Amino acid sequence: MQIINSEQVARLLAWPALVDRIADAFVAGVEAPPRHHHAMHRKDGEATMLLMPAWQTDGFVGVKMVNVYPQNAAAGLPAIAGVYLLSNGDNGQPLACIDGSELTRRRTAAASALAARELAHPDASTLVVLGTGKLAPMLIEAHASVRPIRTVQVWGRDPAKAAALASQYADRFDTAVVTDLADSVGQADIISCATLSTEPLVKGDWLKPGAHLDLVGAFRPTMREADSVAMMRGDVFVDTYAGARGEAGDLLQAIEESDFTFADVRAELAELLRGDKPGRRHGDDITVFKSVGASLEDLAAAIEVWQQFTVGA
Repeated sequence: MQIINSEQVARLLAWPALVDRIADAFVAGVEAPPRHHHAMHRKDGEATMLLMPAWQTDGFVGVKMVNVYPQNAAAGLPAIAGVYLLSNGDNGQPLACIDGSELTRRRTAAASALAARELAHPDASTLVVLGTGKLAPMLIEAHASVRPIRTVQVWGRDPAKAAALASQYADRFDTAVVTDLADSVGQADIISCATLSTEPLVKGDWLKPGAHLDLVGAFRPTMREADSVAMMRGDVFVDTYAGARGEAGDLLQAIEESDFTFADVRAELAELLRGDKPGRRHGDDITVFKSVGASLEDLAAAIEVWQQFTVGA
């Protein structure tokens, strides 16, 4: 069995190939049971183990294990750590143990880029990113791989971190730190949010006709990054219905406080990619993509890592 570290994962997962690989997986479908949550009672506090299995009916088998230790912050360690175990579907033999953190952030950004490829205006050139964590640079790179992004603006609660991220990409884009969020969002073609906010950061009234709103960060019912107006004004799409029903705080809270209903969701990614349901219909449509993650995406990314790894071996 091969051990594939984070640096190798980053090198092996080229954006166009990863986006295509995830698209193919949504079209073909995989078996993906609900993820398992296991509470672990530790001496220094509560921790959680997450298990996310998925397998092809005629192909690879995989499972991601993620350990969530909030108490790690006191020791200066990441709160989340994980690995991905990819196995041969023909005989069940393990093939590779892959760094789960790098795999996750790249497949998450690739899923957003996939949705933008299908939903964002073809000429989208201005990107506003909310958040300065490890996922933020991935979203910049991924969106730029599917749309002609020329301007990137970064918003963060810590202006210094926003400035650092903007400067990281100053040689590739016209970059700036957001000082007026309403103004920047109002001019953006794509707005990509990767925060842990529990209050709306993006107001639906700010969105210009033709904008695409990408909501990544809120992965619990108590979290949200956009208000109910955004859901009401936009054509809403999700990665999977099952995940959105259980965890998409942006949608669940909009349902509680407005006339938005889950029936208003236009499609999940599989339906969109198979052509079962339409995506953007007019240039002035506002589109919204809400993702909470899917084990299908992890499996697709792990297969891409493995096949690129074996080609280079």
